[in-house]
Amino acid sequence: MSRLLDVENLRVIFHTYRGTIKALNGIRLWLNEEERLGIVGETGCGKSVSALSVMRLIEAPGEIIDGQILFEGNDILKLSEEEMDRHIRGKRMSMIFQEPISALNPVFKIGFQIAEAIAHRKDISIGDAYKLVPESLEMVGLDWKRSIDLYPHELSGGMAQRAMIAMALAIKPKLLIADEPTSALDVTIQAQILQLLDELVKIGKNAVILITHDLGVASEFCDRITVMYAGNVIEISNSEEIFDEPLHPYTKGLISSIPIIGASRELTGIPGSVPDLVSPPSGCRFHPRCDFCFDRCRMEPPALSEILPGHFVACHLYSDGVKEG
Repeated sequence: MSRLLDVENLRVIFHTYRGTIKALNGIRLWLNEEERLGIVGETGCGKSVSALSVMRLIEAPGEIIDGQILFEGNDILKLSEEEMDRHIRGKRMSMIFQEPISALNPVFKIGFQIAEAIAHRKDISIGDAYKLVPESLEMVGLDWKRSIDLYPHELSGGMAQRAMIAMALAIKPKLLIADEPTSALDVTIQAQILQLLDELVKIGKNAVILITHDLGVASEFCDRITVMYAGNVIEISNSEEIFDEPLHPYTKGLISSIPIIGASRELTGIPGSVPDLVSPPSGCRFHPRCDFCFDRCRMEPPALSEILPGHFVACHLYSDGVKEG
């Protein structure tokens, strides 16, 4: 399976009145064609910033200061905004945003907004694109006669998310990024949306990056999982192995905090809180919360290294005798 996306040493900062927020600290990500990658971690760990960086949607006061984002072999950080809009964003890759009601334009009807996305991809008129909208709405389970002329504020949360999915997939992207696509929905609608997304990406053979704080969702939907903490990638492995044999103390803490139906074990949390990225801890950024911390952890950031075939971890507990990833 060929490589679709390769992110190397990506660094993103945000200039604020408090100082410079070091949002991404040289992260590495990769994705193969038709693969599903989950990015998980606590709020503030850099998941959404990673997605926006891949889409080249980081705006002031944010700034990408280093790294490569290779998409289909081309470094998109070297492309102009016009090249991104004409050839990549909205054609080869698309995104389902976290808050669908906020992401949709409040002054245009749903049908027109989906038609705009189709017209951009096919380089056809809005009128011709509009004829394809009913099919897109039916594909996501919406009655097109009822919904095509609705404004975003007239949609329920589930309907708005379905409209966003229709818009994102109408362009038939090679890469679909879904940023917390079910976070604003109730549990029943969450399950429906995830099942719908699963069916549609199987049909379209899209590669998917799913950003979520829900490890259960990631385990069901994704082939491989990347765990982030405080702007760093700290563990990468296939979904089954990362749950059966987590290596990083942070990953172990996340998994031990998941309730299991029928289990009587006591849930344990991770002590402390995510660090302030204006002045992050020295060395390993997780060391103030880690039960296994030793002197090297406080002084030297660990490299992301391959410990087992396809299983990478950034932790000094595994630093000796391994190859760097």
